[in-house]
Amino acid sequence: MTTDGFTTCLWFDGQAEEAADFYVSVFKNSSVGRVLRNTESAYGTTGSVLTVEFTANGQKFVALNGGPEFTFSEAISFQVDCADQAEVDHYWDKLVEGGGEHGPCGWLKDRFGVSWQVTPARLTELISDPDQEKADRAMKAMLSMGKLDIAALERAYAGE
Repeated sequence: MTTDGFTTCLWFDGQAEEAADFYVSVFKNSSVGRVLRNTESAYGTTGSVLTVEFTANGQKFVALNGGPEFTFSEAISFQVDCADQAEVDHYWDKLVEGGGEHGPCGWLKDRFGVSWQVTPARLTELISDPDQEKADRAMKAMLSMGKLDIAALERAYAGE
């Protein structure tokens, strides 16, 4: 039985500390915790960073310098639920900073290759409306966007 929830482990190739510092700078309620360094018997150079524990937006993570064997893919992503357009703009811009990539439908990759969905709460309300025509218009608008634009989603929903 777990008593402290889940911790997500993110596998990096020598960038664990840089990634942890980056994520802590992007999200509120974030901090870097314990940094574990390699010993003579561990993977990597003695004294180099093996793992970094950190919290981002209240979620627990451990960044592991595991080497080049595994990389991130879109099969796993983190969804950032945003209250308004200002939050969408903030997270969209911050997460692609330093070499990330914009994607379709509110998706992006940060400079470490981690996939994110920057999603306004209003989108879910619009596309789950019982009026199927309105919901379909909002969905169609969302599918044509990169960064999600709440005002444009609202206009599509309303049939404007």
